[in-house]
Amino acid sequence: MQLAIKAVISRDEAAAFVRALERADWSNGKATAGYLSAQVKNNAQLREDHPLSRQLGEKILDALDRNEVFIAAALPLKVVPPLFNRYGDAQSYGRHIDGGIRPVFGRPQRVRTDLSATLFLSPPDSYDGGELIVEEAGGAQSFKLEAGDMLLYPANRVHRVAPVTRGARLASFFWIQSMVRLEDHRTTLFQLDNALRTLGRDVPDHPALVEMMGVYHNLLRLWSDT
Repeated sequence: MQLAIKAVISRDEAAAFVRALERADWSNGKATAGYLSAQVKNNAQLREDHPLSRQLGEKILDALDRNEVFIAAALPLKVVPPLFNRYGDAQSYGRHIDGGIRPVFGRPQRVRTDLSATLFLSPPDSYDGGELIVEEAGGAQSFKLEAGDMLLYPANRVHRVAPVTRGARLASFFWIQSMVRLEDHRTTLFQLDNALRTLGRDVPDHPALVEMMGVYHNLLRLWSDT
């Protein structure tokens, strides 16, 4: 399930991120790619230990903690500290798949990458190209979201970033280990959570709501790993 989550940060916040990142010292993005991905990766990336990366990353993590849609969809257990990349001057990232385990810089910690996330920072009309293209069994889907919006998608999908032909595309990207490992289980819980929220708003006194909430939490107990 691909899910576009609106306004993880505001457009004003995204613009402030872009202004700060435009003044940063960027490194070659190949440094953090695997040996196969490095062959198709052509972008710039902020170092994981860069003070700005840590500062902005903390703001994103705080925003995610407050985002009910993200919590319901991802059911996060661990989140890799957000990283930042920049595409310009015909840069792109060819077809690749994210690694199954991701180290956390500076910590003796490993995170299973159940979900990938891209938080778009540049307004879509400020650059041409740069679409995030995610492949599915039924075909590929292309995403170019508003500044501050985020795409959440299973990390086992083959994906790519189309060449940027005008301007620059700045984004944050990171991975999530979910409490619920299987995609089908996460999707079922997300759909049930959405149904409960709708019923809780429309018929808050219906006695079946308590039973349905019990079903949700019993499934969560059955499928989760913490």
